[in-house]
Amino acid sequence: MLTPFLRTFRPWLGTALACMALWQAPAQALTTEQALAMADGDNNSRIAAMQDAVATGEAARVADFLNALRDGEVQYTAERAFIVRGGEARDPVTGQVTPLPEGAEDASTNNRMRREIGNAQAALNLLVGNDAERLDAAKAMLKGATPERLPMLEKALAQETNAAVKAELEMARSAALLGSADAQQRIAAAQLLAQRATPATRLLLNEQLTQEQDEKVQAALQRALAEVKDQLAWGERLGVAFTGVSLGSILLLVALGLAITYGLMGVINMAHGELMMIGAYATFVVQGLFRSYLPDFFDWYLLAAVPVAFLASALVGAVMERGVLRFLYGRPLETLLATWGISLVLMQLVRSTFGAQNVAVENPVWMSGGWQLLPNLMLPFNRLVIIAFAFAVLAGVAYLIARTRLGLFVRGVTQNRPIASCMGVNTARVDTLAFALGSGIAGLAGCALSQVGNVGPDLGQSYIVDSFMVVVLGGVGQLAGTVYAALGLGILNKFLEGWTGAVLAKIAVLIFIIAFIQKRPQGIFAMKGRSAET
Repeated sequence: MLTPFLRTFRPWLGTALACMALWQAPAQALTTEQALAMADGDNNSRIAAMQDAVATGEAARVADFLNALRDGEVQYTAERAFIVRGGEARDPVTGQVTPLPEGAEDASTNNRMRREIGNAQAALNLLVGNDAERLDAAKAMLKGATPERLPMLEKALAQETNAAVKAELEMARSAALLGSADAQQRIAAAQLLAQRATPATRLLLNEQLTQEQDEKVQAALQRALAEVKDQLAWGERLGVAFTGVSLGSILLLVALGLAITYGLMGVINMAHGELMMIGAYATFVVQGLFRSYLPDFFDWYLLAAVPVAFLASALVGAVMERGVLRFLYGRPLETLLATWGISLVLMQLVRSTFGAQNVAVENPVWMSGGWQLLPNLMLPFNRLVIIAFAFAVLAGVAYLIARTRLGLFVRGVTQNRPIASCMGVNTARVDTLAFALGSGIAGLAGCALSQVGNVGPDLGQSYIVDSFMVVVLGGVGQLAGTVYAALGLGILNKFLEGWTGAVLAKIAVLIFIIAFIQKRPQGIFAMKGRSAET
């Protein structure tokens, strides 16, 4: 009675069994023959054996053998291969300890084999890894795609369900087809790669163009390369703009304190850069204390370093004002010489205390890495934090100047010191507090700079000239002018660097400032009040 039933469903039964066999094929164990072929023979045969093992062998066994092969821990005889670790030999197929025969030879691993081993490991992740591992493996396959990888890529594409991974695999397959012997396939691959504008695809197209002989394929590659470059150009422009804003935010932090002290008291403070340096070294000291006494909270040391850097620089600034500068008001050239001498003293003091070499200040974990906005544009987290920090400091200073009693006194003394004194304002105390405030802001700038550059005794020398240019261009004592000047000079400098180089860009910016000051001596924003008339 079952015979008609079996006859009816025999074709379907055979198909189901075949599908089950195919589904189980990748789970087959690594064979002795595959292991020996990967260890012995010429490079081409060993690479072919690796690709076969990756496609058909058990992932864990194949991965273990590839790791051993990469690390030089494989020996072989004419019959089989062995993994030799810690003085004992193991069978790569079963993992069991086994005696190592006499006369076993080491499996050689040259640079080409190491590269192919890495490719084989990436291919294993394509088949058995999680979503993140498969995506990383697909990107790795794209960078070194060759026609030999097409079978593995086809297999991975057939079973892939994640859209992002599948898109990367499509690109890797197209990159592999660039090396095809068929000209039409190379043209189709170039057209597909043009749809994915990344630095990796641009590099692949450039490499293929240098060795391509077919004129039609050359034309297709040139068109694809032009499309990729056009799409990447926006990322490059945005990258330059972001770098300019980042530089501008640093210049803003550096010049903000100088705008207060120079605008209020007319002091040409050549030690402003050294006040930044003190803030940076205060950050270094706080980092060391957290590492020694609070290692579990090390990633938050920067939150404690901010007020410490401010207070350290503000204290030094207050001592400078009370001890030297209050005797020199009204004599700007003498304040220049005095503060220059103080800057030399501070630099030597730091050299004697911390040494002449730069010290290392680490980024916290939450400031490491970046935000991948475009394929060729990553915004580093430390730069983003510094930009936000600069504008937060600016908002705090603006509020203090415009909304507090101290700010009222500062504005009054800035506009007309004699009248403010007649109204009962203690101008000497206001001078000290204002100078300490400006010095503390310089310390905050040093704290921020410690996260993006070297910290050393000469830190301030790199920014003192730029900070004065920002203050003069923006208008003495004008916060709004300082913001416009800092961001404008930062962006202008970075765009000019791309065209002329760093040195000529600095010269061009200086010429621009000189020409601007000739036409508008009071800067972008002119000072208002009676003091502007005298």
